[in-house]
Amino acid sequence: MSPRLDQLRADVRARAENRPGVYRMRGPSGEVLYVGKSVRVRTRLLSYFRAPRGDKAAEIIGHAHDVEWEYAPSEFAALLQEFRHIKRWRPLFNVQHKRDSLLCFIKLTREPVPRLLVVGHVTNDGAEYFGPLRGRQGVSEAVRAICDLLELRDCPADTPMRLADQIELFRVQEEPRCMRGQVGRCLSPCAGGCTRTEYLARLVQARDFLNGVSDVPLALLRERMSVASRRLQFEYAAELRDRAATLERVQTELIELGQTVERLSFVYTVPGHDGEDRVYIVRRGSVRAELAAPRTPREQLALEEKVGEVFERPEPRLVGLRAHEAQEVLLVARWFRLNPAELERTVSASPKSTRMECLENRTSG
Repeated sequence: MSPRLDQLRADVRARAENRPGVYRMRGPSGEVLYVGKSVRVRTRLLSYFRAPRGDKAAEIIGHAHDVEWEYAPSEFAALLQEFRHIKRWRPLFNVQHKRDSLLCFIKLTREPVPRLLVVGHVTNDGAEYFGPLRGRQGVSEAVRAICDLLELRDCPADTPMRLADQIELFRVQEEPRCMRGQVGRCLSPCAGGCTRTEYLARLVQARDFLNGVSDVPLALLRERMSVASRRLQFEYAAELRDRAATLERVQTELIELGQTVERLSFVYTVPGHDGEDRVYIVRRGSVRAELAAPRTPREQLALEEKVGEVFERPEPRLVGLRAHEAQEVLLVARWFRLNPAELERTVSASPKSTRMECLENRTSG
């Protein structure tokens, strides 16, 4: 082991404690190479120095020129700190919150003429994300059907747009750039086929369908099925029926997901190291506030006021999430899925019930 690593290990042995916390490995210029968490920081850090050659831990510590750490009251607090540090520094060696390769999201892009895409993860790009969903092939078929039915574009991001309300400015009239536009399966915003208002109205129908408040794409499919049956086009009608089933499955899964997210709304009290208990106000799977567990009537009143502030704020009950919300919701949902007993520490997200139940939790602890 090199003198540099010997010195780092000696520092860890001398100062680190076996408490929950977050640690950072820094490179020669002070850049953050890796962020991790552990319920026993000292044990976890020392394990890096014993990692066999070729192991990821050995590679990380081999590049580290400094190791620093900070303690957290609990494993849950450390989890949140790790998540926020990764978002802040985007460390080279972090795999951004390991993703299930079977999961995907429907992405509504943030562009002047938005598109619906199927992606494997969320990024901080201001887009809306619907998911996570299982079965990328089926989800892709559903998105393709929605785009065809509502005539939304699916061309590359760099395709020039020439909306109808821009034609006078550009003084050009172009043919649609794709086959879908030429056969009437796309509104052709690239060639003056629609105005911005007309296109965005179709986009609203797509968003409403994904949020479970509209069935416009399904209604269009069923109408085509009826026409195909009357014309004795039974194979085509069967194909449309299969598309409808795929759309229904995706919409149902999204609605159920939205209901799950709504259930992740509560006040969560977590016992901390050396009595450093914390209270997390969680709404729709996102931690909206964090406070020290109340110990006096004044602190209890402050908690009640904060709960009221968070839960009385109007919010649309939608499946669509901004990227930063989606990442945290997945993190919180996974925590409670892996630790179902922790749900017993939560109380109803109601300002009136919080005082009694939090006091009950405190006295019983």
